[in-house]
Amino acid sequence: MTSSPPRVLTVAGSDSGGGAGIQADLKTMLALGVHGMSVVTAVTAQNSLGVRGAWELPVEAVRAQYRSVVDDIGVQAVKTGMLSSAGLVDAVAELLGGTDAPAVVDPVSVSKHGDPLLAASALDSVRTRLLPVATVATPNLDEVAQLTGVRVESEADLREAAAAVLAFGPRWVLVKGGHLTGDAGRADAGEAVDLLTDGFAEHWLRAPRHGNRHTHGTGCTLASAIASQLAKGRTVPEAVAAAKEYVTGAIAAGFALGGGIGPVDHGWALVRR
Repeated sequence: MTSSPPRVLTVAGSDSGGGAGIQADLKTMLALGVHGMSVVTAVTAQNSLGVRGAWELPVEAVRAQYRSVVDDIGVQAVKTGMLSSAGLVDAVAELLGGTDAPAVVDPVSVSKHGDPLLAASALDSVRTRLLPVATVATPNLDEVAQLTGVRVESEADLREAAAAVLAFGPRWVLVKGGHLTGDAGRADAGEAVDLLTDGFAEHWLRAPRHGNRHTHGTGCTLASAIASQLAKGRTVPEAVAAAKEYVTGAIAAGFALGGGIGPVDHGWALVRR
């Protein structure tokens, strides 16, 4: 009998356009050889141009989905994405706290198009309930600013940003520097630089910066890739490095879809093989 692959659960919102959210998560998990499962927290109506509407699921529905999966099938890692209200954040934090598996928390607050995906009233719950149960938190620079007030203007600011997020309790934080434009003339101006740290060890991850504008789903994809690698038994630094390599390839292969920002290509490595 064939043995089952590692199991990874995404707790996130649905993206009807297929580029982000649970759709991106499940595609990433398939590409990386793990079995993906999902807890839908919200349904969004969105496309390449933006989010037209969002409908949050009841806390009871989210809790029931989670318990159904974890109590029967089990998980080796959990990834969280869009949790739009304080009630959902609190419920998911409680569920994660009772699950013996690493948790990758992507503190989603704004879509690629600038549409808000997290109520302002939920920010405090993210700080005090969700981040403390995270194995790895993966905020981008806008999310760092919302959560901590620290604004990153250059690579030198990434260390301060990481320390501010770590103060809320995650074991590791990956501050994503993809929104940094770099200084003209600097050697690293053409690089996307991220900082992974637990407050002691520092891992600087660098990859070529691609000019491709079709990057919808990048954050979801990276967090899901990290969770997938953790489920395979890799350490956090190993998992993040492998995930960075995967998402860099996905960005390079991103394609046009609709009239706006297209998605990254989750299957790029499968096509190459």
